[in-house]
Amino acid sequence: MKTVKRMDLALVERTRNRKKFYRAFSRSMRVLFIALTIFFILAPILLLIKISVSAPQDILTQHPPFLIKNFTWSHWRKVLAAGHIWVPLWKSIVVATFVALSGIIIAAPGAYVISRLPRKIKYGVLLAIFSTRMFPEVGIALPISVTFVRWGLVDTNLGLILAHLIKVLPLMAWILTGTFDSIPKDLEQSAMVDGCDKVQALAKVVLPLSLTGIAAASILCWLESWNEFTYAVYLCLAESTLPIKTYYYVRRGNWFESAAYAVFLTIPVMVVTFVLQNFLRNDYLSGAIKY
Repeated sequence: MKTVKRMDLALVERTRNRKKFYRAFSRSMRVLFIALTIFFILAPILLLIKISVSAPQDILTQHPPFLIKNFTWSHWRKVLAAGHIWVPLWKSIVVATFVALSGIIIAAPGAYVISRLPRKIKYGVLLAIFSTRMFPEVGIALPISVTFVRWGLVDTNLGLILAHLIKVLPLMAWILTGTFDSIPKDLEQSAMVDGCDKVQALAKVVLPLSLTGIAAASILCWLESWNEFTYAVYLCLAESTLPIKTYYYVRRGNWFESAAYAVFLTIPVMVVTFVLQNFLRNDYLSGAIKY
């Protein structure tokens, strides 16, 4: 009897140790996967920064050093002294910001209406909206540029904003439809029972709870407009955006000034993401409804 108990205890202990090993192994693999993901995301950015502040003899060699050996600001000084970066930078910031704001103003009401439609109709409307993204951008940009020439919108911020909205509105509608779907209708009905009308229920209940989706849509659409290239090539003849100016420097073959431009292209992205990430929380609806 004692021998059987010892065998049972040994089996239980072995099972417990195996579970601990599997738990520790899965945790280690998870940490390794996260570390590799972070490395592959940050490695290109760190490489750009390294090239932009390194002396040419550290880069143009058969075995470049891993760390920065000869630090220099000369490439940045050349880019800033040339004076070609401030106008494209300002134009890109203005266009991307207005695209994000106007996209939210246009897409949010439509996405709310779509989210309250019956499921079959809702999916049909979303597929119809996304069908506009089936066509290649070059095929759309050419007739748009011809039309904008007639309207006098070439080389204007308004023309570029309107062109970018064609690209980002389907994405914003899709994201915000999912956001409004996650907000229970009972919250609106409860607010209306407490004396709010439809507009007040939307402003005081639905809108605050949808800040997470609005922030996510704003970030993605701001980035989409910030990095957009095709429409800018057709619509920006005199004043180009920052991605086009970076492309021109890359074509000239100057690695170091191209890296400095690319770092300039990345800094506003990090600032906007850092500012809006405070709204990217998934606990706004926690405790909103009790069943």
